[in-house]
Amino acid sequence: MVNSRRKFKKTRNTTKTSFSQASMEDSDHHSTQSGALVGSSDDLLTEILLRLPVTSILRFKSVSKHWRLLLSHKHFTRRYDIDNHSKSPGLFGCNTYVPYDVDNPSTPPFSNLSSYFDCPRVRIVQSCNGLLLCSTHGPKGSKAAPRYYVFNPTTKQLALIPPIHESLKVRKTIRFMGLAYHQTDCVHYKVVCIRSLEPDRDLFQIQIYSSDTREWKISIETFSASSHVFQQGVYWNGAVYWVTKYHKYLYFKLDVEKLQMMPLPMRSGVRLHIIAAYFGESRGRLHLIAYRNHLDYRLRLNVYEMFSGHSSWFVRYQVDLNALPADAFPDIISRYGVNYEFKVIDVVRGEEDTFVVLKIREKIMKYNVHDQSFEHIYSLPRPSCFRENSFHRYTETLTSF
Repeated sequence: MVNSRRKFKKTRNTTKTSFSQASMEDSDHHSTQSGALVGSSDDLLTEILLRLPVTSILRFKSVSKHWRLLLSHKHFTRRYDIDNHSKSPGLFGCNTYVPYDVDNPSTPPFSNLSSYFDCPRVRIVQSCNGLLLCSTHGPKGSKAAPRYYVFNPTTKQLALIPPIHESLKVRKTIRFMGLAYHQTDCVHYKVVCIRSLEPDRDLFQIQIYSSDTREWKISIETFSASSHVFQQGVYWNGAVYWVTKYHKYLYFKLDVEKLQMMPLPMRSGVRLHIIAAYFGESRGRLHLIAYRNHLDYRLRLNVYEMFSGHSSWFVRYQVDLNALPADAFPDIISRYGVNYEFKVIDVVRGEEDTFVVLKIREKIMKYNVHDQSFEHIYSLPRPSCFRENSFHRYTETLTSF
């Protein structure tokens, strides 16, 4: 009897173990089948990979040659950028990366921008939908003309833009260099150059470089404009726009290669003569923050948005800086008690978290336009280095060129 019970007990355990092993083997078999199914279907694999963060995409390129080709294909990279709305986790100030999210800061795209170039003096000229237009300069005191590059800080891809002319004298006539790129309407990036033709006259010429042809061409032979117009350019909706202080607003449509006038904002049916405090693009929208004169620069700001047909502006947001706690940020008021010591350096659109980025002396602040909350996100180490045009948004993109 005892032996019989022991034998039965042993047999029961063996049966249980066999059943467990069979279940594991069956599960492993189904997992293998599922993995094989995913691995054999590029469409299914693509749908999964499109939902991963950009850091994972870059890491998974080393899984296999097949994955590298799939993740590098223009069909995948373009769709990834569009589906993820080209996320903007931070901005560059000089050579410093400032993340927008203090609680979950993103990894800096690079530790030192100069390490990717052949010159230590590197300057970001413009940020355009994930690509940076950069310039390098020789040693201090050098009379050499700057060299221009297009750089993708996400993928670390770098391309040298050939000079518009071999003559150093001609290259020194450049008054503006701007980048035009978008994942849907300008997939081959272009560089727009405006150069002065005569030193004593406001006579200019427009030349365009295309990454598709890899050549420069003259677009507009001559045109007249103020020498102060072409200071800051923004690409949006197939055109490069310029907004400067006290001057007319212009834009250059790339498809027809024509320079046109841009309308000014209106109030009560009357066009305003205004001074631009901020001009930029975010997620397919063109924004303008402006005031009528220096005395009008108060703590309530209108964020204008341009209609897609270039016809007019409308007020999209209103920013009330009076909510900013004066005891926490007393530097917003100048020592004379008249002017306000802050600069608008970015407007970032989101589905539910649109925010305005402000520089208040050595502090970088984020103002949420939905709940009107403020957040201190960064303290600048060298305030004198970070001028108004030293800030450029970082946008993730997998595009290659």
